[in-house]
Amino acid sequence: MINIVIADDHQLIRDGIKNVVSTTSDIRVIGEAQDGNELLAILKNLSPQILILDITMPKKSGLDLLKQVVELHPGLPVLMLSIHSAERFAIRALKAGAWGYLTKTSISEELILAIRKIVTSKRKYITDEVADILASEMDVKKDSPRHQELSDREFQVLCMIAGGKKVSEIAKEFSLSPQTIHSYRSRIKEKMNLESNVQMTRYAIDNNLLD
Repeated sequence: MINIVIADDHQLIRDGIKNVVSTTSDIRVIGEAQDGNELLAILKNLSPQILILDITMPKKSGLDLLKQVVELHPGLPVLMLSIHSAERFAIRALKAGAWGYLTKTSISEELILAIRKIVTSKRKYITDEVADILASEMDVKKDSPRHQELSDREFQVLCMIAGGKKVSEIAKEFSLSPQTIHSYRSRIKEKMNLESNVQMTRYAIDNNLLD
């Protein structure tokens, strides 16, 4: 039996995953969490064989949680689930230690396939879309886009600003001060040679960073 834990702040998504899993005879949900603190507490008491983790979580982002889980539970495979396209976060998630990246439109047979492959084969689950992105990343002839130079947190702030969120809203979501977000924004502009939020938004649109 494959025991899994689900971490997603939306009850509807957690229920959807549980409904899909309930159609199998070899996978069961033994725990669920709606935020990072709850997840870390659950993992102290349970020993799942795989964690299904949403990349957009309250208080602590999914990428930050992923890194923390990898550090605290190095033997636990993590499958990232996201509303965002693979082009936006998949490579960053894999580099941070994820074993796979699926969009939430894949909560169906593909989710079951990914869980079984990761747990039974001890191999990462790479979709065709992610494989294409990885191939592009390895193409040394292709110039790396400027946003690849950003840290994970800087990249998240870039996407949120480009998506229309205010500094105060971003600060609240990450439990940081507005001044810290202003500092991130300044570093983003400097690294990417951008002068305004409008230019950041245009860059994000041109590079398919917005959903």
